[in-house]
Amino acid sequence: MADPAMSVTPYWELTFDADGDPDPGRRDRLLAEVTDRGVRDLVFLSHGWNSDRSAATRLCSHFFEPFPELAPMAGLGYVGVVWPSMRFSDEPIPDFPRAVAAELPPRPVLDKDTRHALLETFPGRATVIDRLARLLDQQPRAEAELEEFGRLVRMLVEVVPPGPQALFAADTLAEGVPQDEPEILAGSAAAVCEEFAQALTHLESPGGAEEFTIPNPWDGAHELLRQGTYYAMKRRAGTVGERGLGRVVGQLAQAAPGVRVHLVGHSFGARLVSFALRGLPQGVRTVKSVTLLQGAFSHYAFATRLPHDARAGGVLQGQQNRVDGPLVCCYSSHDSALGTLYPLASRMAGDAQGVTAFDIGRTLGAKWGAMGHDGVQAVPGTASVKLAEALTKLPVKGCVNVDAAAVVRRGGPPAGAHSDICHRELARLVLAAGRIH
Repeated sequence: MADPAMSVTPYWELTFDADGDPDPGRRDRLLAEVTDRGVRDLVFLSHGWNSDRSAATRLCSHFFEPFPELAPMAGLGYVGVVWPSMRFSDEPIPDFPRAVAAELPPRPVLDKDTRHALLETFPGRATVIDRLARLLDQQPRAEAELEEFGRLVRMLVEVVPPGPQALFAADTLAEGVPQDEPEILAGSAAAVCEEFAQALTHLESPGGAEEFTIPNPWDGAHELLRQGTYYAMKRRAGTVGERGLGRVVGQLAQAAPGVRVHLVGHSFGARLVSFALRGLPQGVRTVKSVTLLQGAFSHYAFATRLPHDARAGGVLQGQQNRVDGPLVCCYSSHDSALGTLYPLASRMAGDAQGVTAFDIGRTLGAKWGAMGHDGVQAVPGTASVKLAEALTKLPVKGCVNVDAAAVVRRGGPPAGAHSDICHRELARLVLAAGRIH
């Protein structure tokens, strides 16, 4: 019988700390029990931005719910991958109760739930977080306060060397070019806040009403804080994937070599399960499919060479070959978090040329795009299909881009449909990718 908090059984939860170390008791329980429970196919799901374990568990329960009916004879088992991430509580999740996804508070105030999440995610930074909250509450008119806000954001999210997370920040690497940590505030923090404010106004008034609205730079400051935590969570997802989940999957291959593994990740969780491929021990071939749902990392991560820089390639180049089956990347044009805010933040970190919010989709998307916006790019042989087609005939190997906009479409600004992933069709896609019947 399933746990009351979980829609499926058998279900295990793996929890990792920020450095990728697993809870040994939970890991050992999974390794000891999976064979005894008659599991043939084990589906791992990693969440993206969630502030606590209960939200991650709810996501797993909701996403996994259709699986037993869709594949009643498959011998399925389920694993929730829980890691210390960060989700702003004003980022609503479709179909989730208010306790998990609150109503949007008036921006740019830093609500108490988000403050609590920041304190948990960045321990020892209470003074910095309190000052950020006061500035957002007061919204002083002087540009100096916006510059102070930018300095505080950088102070909050920086990783002090030689922490292991610093090794997992990049999505692309250039030959012979030092890989310094991107600094979203390399220039004027006030200018960055203004650009984010314009982008938010554009997202909230897609019909053109933004022409009659004066953007509030403190709305942009609130978004700057959100995007600043993005860099910290990006590093952490890579760390947990390679140093944590990849090693556990390797241990599982030794403990239960007949169990077929399927990795699924949402948002930063997609980056996490992708980096897990890099952490697999040599010779492990138990990963039979990977499904990325609205992946919040560069669409060039698997590329051998970047179209705009022949010296550079993806940090995960060739890792799709570690999968004994397809690597499926779902994307949606309704995901405004990845379609607009992600490339804007990425460009700010590494390009001094100014681009207005109205040009983001056309100008920034190609160079700074995310997996969840337009799929895997610059990998020869990548197939591209609509979701309906993927559910009837899916390639059995290599990278496959799946346009999931037909179902991943609900959600308001600023994130759009980024978290709209709990659909029966996507459950069917995971089963199809894994050839699970």
